[in-house]
Amino acid sequence: MDEDFEMPPVGGMNGDDEMDFGDDASFLKVGEEKEIQQGLKKKLLKEGEGFETPENGDEVEVHYTGTLLDGTKFDSSRDRGTPFKFTLGQGQVIKGWDIGIKTMKKGENAVFTIPSELAYGESGSPPTIPANATLQFDVELLSWSSVKDICKDGGVFKKIVAAGEKWETPKDLDEVLVKYVAKLEDGTVVGKSDGVEFTVKDGYFCPALAKAVKTMKKAEKVLLTVKPQYGFGEKGKPASAGEAAVPPNATLEIELELVSWKTVSEVTDDNKVIKKILKEGEGYERPNEGAVVKVKLIGKLGDGTVFLKKGHGEGEEPFEFKTDEEQVIDGLDKALLKMKKGEVALVTIDPVYAFGSTESKQELAVVPPNSTVYYEVDLVSFDKERESWDMNTEEKIEAAGKKKEEGNAKFKAGKYALASKRYEKAVKYIEYDSSFSEDEKKQAKALKVACNLNDAACKLKLKEYRQAEKLCTKVLELESTNVKALYRRAQAYMELADLDLAEFDVKKALEVDPDNREVKVEQRRLKEKMKEFNKKEAKFYGNMFAKLSK
Repeated sequence: MDEDFEMPPVGGMNGDDEMDFGDDASFLKVGEEKEIQQGLKKKLLKEGEGFETPENGDEVEVHYTGTLLDGTKFDSSRDRGTPFKFTLGQGQVIKGWDIGIKTMKKGENAVFTIPSELAYGESGSPPTIPANATLQFDVELLSWSSVKDICKDGGVFKKIVAAGEKWETPKDLDEVLVKYVAKLEDGTVVGKSDGVEFTVKDGYFCPALAKAVKTMKKAEKVLLTVKPQYGFGEKGKPASAGEAAVPPNATLEIELELVSWKTVSEVTDDNKVIKKILKEGEGYERPNEGAVVKVKLIGKLGDGTVFLKKGHGEGEEPFEFKTDEEQVIDGLDKALLKMKKGEVALVTIDPVYAFGSTESKQELAVVPPNSTVYYEVDLVSFDKERESWDMNTEEKIEAAGKKKEEGNAKFKAGKYALASKRYEKAVKYIEYDSSFSEDEKKQAKALKVACNLNDAACKLKLKEYRQAEKLCTKVLELESTNVKALYRRAQAYMELADLDLAEFDVKKALEVDPDNREVKVEQRRLKEKMKEFNKKEAKFYGNMFAKLSK
């Protein structure tokens, strides 16, 4: 019967057409029988463990007894004393088995009644199984090994030998530490390492290693079956010190262990501040903008020159500063917002987020212009700035007022981006005022108007004209005749070349305040822009008509 089970299935659906009916059939009660599909029935004799069931590609191990409907036994692994192993969903057994065993849990015992269409069909399996025979199999699922087609093209199969820890898996930028032994199908070793580190996206040895580690957990051990397209392809690989050559079009067997990895992440969207975790931090909390942080720092140039060292001397306290206050370079500020307490990280910072194109004299050395810098950062502790949900209504209004004053100070210093952040945070504190008293609502409204107007002034300075227009519109929703809002929105519209809208706002502002000098200046500037625009338009159409007449 062993040979019979290795025959391809007769009749039934192709593997690509197979439907998964596992969930319903996985939750039978003991003694209950249900049809799974196409006349295939399952009766539960003993419940299994947990909730997991095997999938196509997994290597399963079972004990079984096969009988005809009249009770005649034609095969039994139990009688031989040896469990039967096969790969699920690969056509190594009859179709009824491939479908039915996918519904079983580890340790489960069930009887499958399999119609001939999902067994041996019209031909049967002489001399023990007649033509068109319905069969019954008493099956116990002993265990299975998960085998995954990780590239979905049959190029790399992964069999888990030892389960890993937790749930995280490495990403492209991460640096992984692995052990591996690579062999040909005849057992010849063609590659080996007791510990090698590489960046996932760069890969190592052959393409399969990078593909596999992205699916693995820490301490997981696997056996990979690697087809040539993910090995060394048509060219193979020449022999090297202690390693045999890989012939062209060779399939490899690779034992791979993911020992550990260092998480590497992009702090900024432009990939110019990169953080590599050297030591994991505690919990989930991270500093916010305005948090007071205590850190140990070592700053280095690309050649290893140390230009800054804080908090590392004997008896020296950690370096303390407030985030988002320009007390350190921008890249370091941004990186700290992504760290946890106790975390140690290596932060690589492009000149754009460091000292830029100018030379900078630091504590221990000079940082040359356009230098990429490297900081080893140990976040010892931090105190977050209070968030609005942690305040009562009085405290929210007080906090908003403080942020507004901070914004005003930044604006006067010409730090428009920082000022904008302060105004935005002030508005967030009082954004939802349903629990405010009437007097508090009036105070909140006045603060919203002032902060949004000031923020709009920041956005105009930063040439973020669309954002300026939106902020002024918010003010006008609260106060429809606010002259400053109309004036600044007109400025934004002019820069966006929406001259008709700018003209509307200027006229409305002068209706409210006919003697406003700033608005009158803007009106004159608008008229000049409209004249210039009309000249260009007349010239454009004149040229167009001249070409048409020719």
